[in-house]
Amino acid sequence: MVQGLDTRAISIYSPILEELSLVEDRLHDLANTSIPELEPLLDHALSHGGKRVRPALTLLAASIIPTETDNPVKMATGVELLHLATLIHDDTVDDADTRRGRASVSGRWGKEVAVLLGDYLFATSATLVCDTGNLRVVRRFAETIMELASGELIEYFNTFNPQQEMERYYDRIYRKTASLFRTTSETGAVLSGADEDQIQALSRYGYNIGMAFQVVDDLLDILGDESELGKPVGNDLKQGILTLPTILLLQRYPEDNPIPLLFKEPGNTCYLERALEMTRNSSIIPDCFTVIREYCDKAISDLESLPRAESRDSLESMATYVRERSR
Repeated sequence: MVQGLDTRAISIYSPILEELSLVEDRLHDLANTSIPELEPLLDHALSHGGKRVRPALTLLAASIIPTETDNPVKMATGVELLHLATLIHDDTVDDADTRRGRASVSGRWGKEVAVLLGDYLFATSATLVCDTGNLRVVRRFAETIMELASGELIEYFNTFNPQQEMERYYDRIYRKTASLFRTTSETGAVLSGADEDQIQALSRYGYNIGMAFQVVDDLLDILGDESELGKPVGNDLKQGILTLPTILLLQRYPEDNPIPLLFKEPGNTCYLERALEMTRNSSIIPDCFTVIREYCDKAISDLESLPRAESRDSLESMATYVRERSR
């Protein structure tokens, strides 16, 4: 059984709970290695993994067209390992000492160990995907790693830069977040033997869910509670990262805007608090809700051509869940 799932997640995942438990078992088995130095690192990285949204999407997409193979479970495990590897590298680049309220790998063991562990998980995820024996899936997975890395590089080279276009922002969040969501649903469909129209529908679904998911995260960084986020509110701005609400703030208030001043003096909490307050007390928040709703509505629309099934209902519920995360 997957630990840490709330009632809502269990309801959404109900068609694939058994398969998701197999993913959890495989992750647990990976932590039991013959290399003693790796065991505590893997145990730390692979436990307390959140809601397992990405493997769940893989399995839900695969189960719309039932298949007898265990390739979707292999793919779902690989997807989750890739996600965990990116989190470890993100925390290392960002100098983050905590992740979901626990010590990050870099915070506990240092940057050198964190980079190597992230690399180990990347490689392990790739071996699982190769075990599916599906070249199309392997290629899409490799493309996703390229997109994730390029998104991180784009973000890194644009930190503390107040001159950023909205189009560039959407490209960055596709690469950093939505690309993996797209891969989860697309590869699940491929491995189930779905036809090309169904594969493309689920690929679009994953893209739209992933874009909505990231905009929600951006909004929670402004509106959330530190105890729930596991990191300080306003952390993106503090790190010099512009998101949808803060780009809108710069566009709508070009004069006397605290963000350029904050980027010149990153340690000045007065500028940070003023930027957060201005964003919260403007029309920017409801406008971001509109963007989230539009992406989720597109995701639900993408499912209309698929056969009616319990898994399809769960994918619709997932879109509704993502839309409600920020409220």
